[in-house]
Amino acid sequence: MSKVSGLAAHTAVVVGAGATVTCNHHHHHRIVSLTRLSHFNGTATPVLFNAQLPLRKNKLSFMSRAADSTQPSSPVVVNDDKSSLVTDEEFSLAKVSFGVIGLYGGVSLLGYGFGAYFNILPGSEWSAIMLTYGFPLAIIGMALKYAELKPVPCVTYADAQTIREKCATPILKQVRNDVIRYRYGDEQHLEEALKRIFQYGLGAGIPRRSAPTLQLIREEVTGDGRYCLVLVFEAKDLQLSDFEKRQAKFASFFGPGISAEVVEGEGNLYEVRLISDTTL
Repeated sequence: MSKVSGLAAHTAVVVGAGATVTCNHHHHHRIVSLTRLSHFNGTATPVLFNAQLPLRKNKLSFMSRAADSTQPSSPVVVNDDKSSLVTDEEFSLAKVSFGVIGLYGGVSLLGYGFGAYFNILPGSEWSAIMLTYGFPLAIIGMALKYAELKPVPCVTYADAQTIREKCATPILKQVRNDVIRYRYGDEQHLEEALKRIFQYGLGAGIPRRSAPTLQLIREEVTGDGRYCLVLVFEAKDLQLSDFEKRQAKFASFFGPGISAEVVEGEGNLYEVRLISDTTL
């Protein structure tokens, strides 16, 4: 690994596949180098680039993405000035678990009602009411909790949030809102969409037990400035080709006004990129 003298700080980040990103900071410059351990003797060998950039408040993030099943993953530099992550601080009742509210509310009423009934707690005159309403509330809460489908994480970049209202189609907005809230009675998010696209149990389809599971969504902006909603699925029993041959179905189901791309991620993860045709 290369050494740079006279630098105040040294940071090393493991990127993956034996690769290491080394950042050395100085008052005016930052030197970035990428090295990889040799598969034969374990020595570190520079393999990609050595770039000298002016020091600013933004950071460099590296993401690996496979364009298809044959191309190796390559690092992509993201400018954090425009693509910094933003947190979702908007309050909505859809983001509240009614199962938790009902369960804890009912159990609390039952507990206090029994305590008041046996004169352990004050308010014996209200014990009958608390017991009457506490029991069914606890039962409803347990039922909702059992049927509850938790929201998936949503990663949003600042530039994507800025153009979402103008560039995202109504269907993309609805998909985003549906998967980041609690749902009840569904086995998984986007269940109806996946059932139609992968045709569970049919001749050209896949077994239901092999159905992909939505793990998270990501909002980002493409290189040509278009809004993109990325659906990240986990599918242990499927291959990239199973997603690629249904790429047109993804575009058709979540359209109109979008195009779809399929990207293989790490492990058993696959990304379906729904890209809006609308630009600013």
